Amino acid sequence: MSSNPAFGRDGEVFRSASREYAKFSPPTPSATDLQNMYDRPAYTPVRPMSLDDVVLRTAATLGTVVAAGAVAWTFNVLALALPAALVGFVLALVIMFRRLANPPLVLAYAACEGVFLGAISHVYDSRYPGIVVQAVIGTAGVFAGMLVVYKTGAIRVTPRFNRRLLAGLFGVVAVMLVNGIASLIAGHDALGVRSAGPIGIVFSLVCIALAAAAFLSDFDMIDRAIRAGVPERYAWYSAFGLTVTLVWLYLEILRLLGYARQ
Repeated sequence: MSSNPAFGRDGEVFRSASREYAKFSPPTPSATDLQNMYDRPAYTPVRPMSLDDVVLRTAATLGTVVAAGAVAWTFNVLALALPAALVGFVLALVIMFRRLANPPLVLAYAACEGVFLGAISHVYDSRYPGIVVQAVIGTAGVFAGMLVVYKTGAIRVTPRFNRRLLAGLFGVVAVMLVNGIASLIAGHDALGVRSAGPIGIVFSLVCIALAAAAFLSDFDMIDRAIRAGVPERYAWYSAFGLTVTLVWLYLEILRLLGYARQ
């Protein structure tokens, strides 16, 4: 069970991958079948996913985010921020709901997120110089810290942990939706969850805590998938799931630092 929607609540994406390549005892072949089998090219078994595969695919995905973000920052394409965010959101939904371990789709999602993050980061850094560097360091620090927490077993990822985390994520999404609808009607941040006030600061801290906790669930799901021997191509799906959490964490840290500067 995972709290990250990219991996699915019950890890079905990896379980279906395991079932896809499950071996069953075939019927006894005839002489003709044996000859046909002999004439076929040699079969190359599917290589299982390893930790190195996940690390390399994640590096490629994040590299795409950084490269696209650098281009968006350089040319200050703020007008493309919203379209890029919408396209990235649609791609994320396609990847998640269809359980696609597709490199072009994952990299396309990363490129869209990079354009969005680059444009938004440029606006923040123009208003508060140095804030982007602080947000990047903060994001990397949280990621590394949660990796250490997971490896040392300081916090165990249990079904109860995932249920509570999932409930927290649903709560955050619900608050965002209600605030978005109310803000459209009122014309401002109706609930104050996206303003530089006490409510906004507390809400950002809650989001950062949930994103940090989500890394533990992500690490556990990837670890289980590796032990289950899912195909190597699902390393791209793992990279996608980690990128989703990293993008959310970076945005929340950047927003919180903006509140502090105000």
